[in-house]
Amino acid sequence: MSQPTRPARRALRPACAVLAGLALALSAATPAVAVSPPLSHPRTIRHFDLPKGQQPENIALEPDGSADLTLSFARQIARVDRKGHLTVLATLPAPEHPHTALIGTALVTGIARAHDGTIYFGYATGTKDLHGIWRLRPGGRPERIAALPVTGFPNGLALDEDEHCLYTADSALGVVHVLPTNGGTATTWSDDKLLKPTTAFGANGLKVHHHAVWVSNTDTGTLLRIPIRRNGTAEPAEVRATGLSGIDDFAFTGHGDALIATLNVSNLAAYITADGTHHTVLTGTDGLSNPTSVAVRGHAVYVPSAAYFTRANPNLLRADLQH
Repeated sequence: MSQPTRPARRALRPACAVLAGLALALSAATPAVAVSPPLSHPRTIRHFDLPKGQQPENIALEPDGSADLTLSFARQIARVDRKGHLTVLATLPAPEHPHTALIGTALVTGIARAHDGTIYFGYATGTKDLHGIWRLRPGGRPERIAALPVTGFPNGLALDEDEHCLYTADSALGVVHVLPTNGGTATTWSDDKLLKPTTAFGANGLKVHHHAVWVSNTDTGTLLRIPIRRNGTAEPAEVRATGLSGIDDFAFTGHGDALIATLNVSNLAAYITADGTHHTVLTGTDGLSNPTSVAVRGHAVYVPSAAYFTRANPNLLRADLQH
């Protein structure tokens, strides 16, 4: 993750040492490969201010193609239009004494958008008054709609509008929580062993797709599928892809179960087919700088980079998807 503030450095040392070592190992073993099919024509549409903590963690798209982003350490929800102009929609209150699991400091994480324009997002602080899932209605102010365990780290977030619920992955506890979109109590939906961390970050990215919740596990480098039973409960998780070291979030391309995932510490994006095979489609050569998430709309693919390890050039990249 990002360089922590001074009070958080001691708490961050164990996790950062593990992640930094992994980042060095992966970067040493990763060749520089230019953009590959089915992607083409990558270009950076927005650069962000690293000293201000504007490091994009997650993304949701507006109908006009604008990108709604969580700017992690700036504690902001922002929008970048198709011309690259940035508008800050909200800044979250700073906790008095943050002690967030895994990283120590406060940050905003996963984001999802409803058809009526409501934006949902996670805010990790480790404090009882702020930690949990929040909502921002158009023209409104941010409000917390559900508390989550302060020992956890809410990360990937997905909205199921048909069932009026939100799913969120917890990277520290290695679980998936579910909660109603109108707010209330969050419950543990899946506590499957395949979601658990082995060193630091377990369950991370999350999407609802074809009657299942798909989750990445960063530590194990796996992509998981958890089918949803008719009564809404979780079936056992199944592994759909392996060998994805440092996998973060992902998005489906619109063709069956094919998807694009970001490999944060190795500075790559990978195309994963329905049978689990995968190949690199974007690298740092194309503009990636520790990519965190993906959004797909038609022939457009958006990839935010947070520069957590590179410490240079947090940005939003757009590429063309060949169908």
